[in-house]
Amino acid sequence: MLFSELSQYFEKLETTSSRLALIDILAQLYKNAPADEIPMIIYLTQGRVGPFFSPVEIGMAEKTVASAVADAYGSTKEAVLEQYKIIGDLGKVSEMLNQVQHDIKNRLTVKDVFEILTQIANVKGEGTVEKRLTLLSDLLKKVDPISAKHLVRIPLGTNRLGIGDPTVLDGLALGILGDRGNRKLLEKAYNETSDLGLIGETLKRDGLEAVQKLKITVGRPIRSELCERLPNPEKVIEKMIEVDAQFKYDGFRVQIHKDGDVVSMFSRNLESMTHMFPEIIEGTLRQVKAKTAILDTEALAYNPESEEFLPFQETTKRRRKHNITEVAKQLPLRAFVFDLLYADGKSYIDEPLTKRLEKMREIVESDPSSGSGKDILIPSETRFITEAKALSTMLEDAISRGLEGVVVKRVDSLYEAGGRNFNWVKLKRHSSGELQDTIDCVVLGYIVGKGKRTAFGAGALLVGVYDSDSDEFVTVSKIGTGLSDEEWREIHKRADKIKVSQKPARVNSLIEPSEWVKPEIVIEVLADEITRSPSHTAGKKETKGTEETDGTNAGYALRFPRLVSFRDHDKKAEDATTVKELIDMFGQQGKQ
Repeated sequence: MLFSELSQYFEKLETTSSRLALIDILAQLYKNAPADEIPMIIYLTQGRVGPFFSPVEIGMAEKTVASAVADAYGSTKEAVLEQYKIIGDLGKVSEMLNQVQHDIKNRLTVKDVFEILTQIANVKGEGTVEKRLTLLSDLLKKVDPISAKHLVRIPLGTNRLGIGDPTVLDGLALGILGDRGNRKLLEKAYNETSDLGLIGETLKRDGLEAVQKLKITVGRPIRSELCERLPNPEKVIEKMIEVDAQFKYDGFRVQIHKDGDVVSMFSRNLESMTHMFPEIIEGTLRQVKAKTAILDTEALAYNPESEEFLPFQETTKRRRKHNITEVAKQLPLRAFVFDLLYADGKSYIDEPLTKRLEKMREIVESDPSSGSGKDILIPSETRFITEAKALSTMLEDAISRGLEGVVVKRVDSLYEAGGRNFNWVKLKRHSSGELQDTIDCVVLGYIVGKGKRTAFGAGALLVGVYDSDSDEFVTVSKIGTGLSDEEWREIHKRADKIKVSQKPARVNSLIEPSEWVKPEIVIEVLADEITRSPSHTAGKKETKGTEETDGTNAGYALRFPRLVSFRDHDKKAEDATTVKELIDMFGQQGKQ
């Protein structure tokens, strides 16, 4: 397939405001593309040159890309940046400056472009900026205006197509299997491999049966199992009867993969974190007595002087690309291992929890060279509980230690990759009539500030939650409190980089903000309660037309919301609180 053809598909995807139309366009694209190009097309659609967990990042600075555009089209960097300041999109500036006429010699294929972008991503060492600039400039000289627009956005990370993983799966199901309802048949492979390109190519080349035979592989993350909510210990025991309870730590969800002497780590949102945590690599090599293993853990910053675990805000300081060794000394991590998914060539996800924990304790050993209490990997303390009183005692113990609460799990439950059900339930302390648990929301747009906030650009944020059934983001609140002056400036700066000219196809909203943004920024929000609202679309059955005032089909909204922290460093937009969770929390209010 020619890259110019792919760019025409990108153009259609960018300009549609309907998720169903997105699926139809993707289905046609996958139907027309050869099997070996489908992975490249899927990755490029998501602005990458590999699956999300691949550490290969194209990432080029705006000024470097501007220089490449100027070099390609006979302009100057200053002139390009001036146009960028006016238009706000280097892709559109490139489209405007590009006067390339296609000829038979410069018919670049998708593979040609993908390979050069991969070269750009892999350039390292002295002269990196210049080499990347030259490669991109040479590429831009060979493409038409529409292709130039979409090409430039990829190294900048400003691809505006808004395609989520479930929508890609819908497109594959419709384009190759003939019915988007067949997405369910692909989801298990997706949850266990996290590689949409692999699934797409396998499906196109070898069919559905081959996809369903894809196996868990060390080095390829498994999508995390997630927790449901219940209001109190009594409800937990009533629903689950026999549980294994573990303390809930508020840190980074880190999936550790060991393959001989090679250790890799992935976040909950599938990002590679291997380079960030050298002490966990060291601890894994010393303590894990298996040649191959996949462990599910929670990593927290630790103060060795006071022997205390630090709050999440301190732990986030470990997510950095520079001076990692020095910061690791100042804020060392400990990883609490709470599950085992794979060991020595055998998958354990279809084994009951009791067997997984038994194997985990067998292979994660204390390091005799580290001294008492100095292990990096710590098997989580678990308790078998059948009575609400015992669970209440453990919950109070967790709170007294400064922890979030407890996670309770059915003792016979399997590990359901990517699943959220009542096999795992998180339990936090509640106060009667108040909403004490936080909600993860996605920023969908912002309202321009007034008065003092005029200087910040944004005065309120329009935020939503995730509707996993429809793969859409639905509104739940406008937030104007909880941010410092500096945070207002920062959110405006970040939002402006991903703002779009029209409502994204996967956003369902009755409210029109001053500016729409791509649903990427995840924030943790605390509110007094969840209420019903005709203005918001979360949980609203019919959202077409005007707002309703009789309350018969009202959505759900947050009362007195305030921002607690930014969470997009460890969560994708699709990891936000779901509509189902929100409705469950609404039903639990006042019942604690």
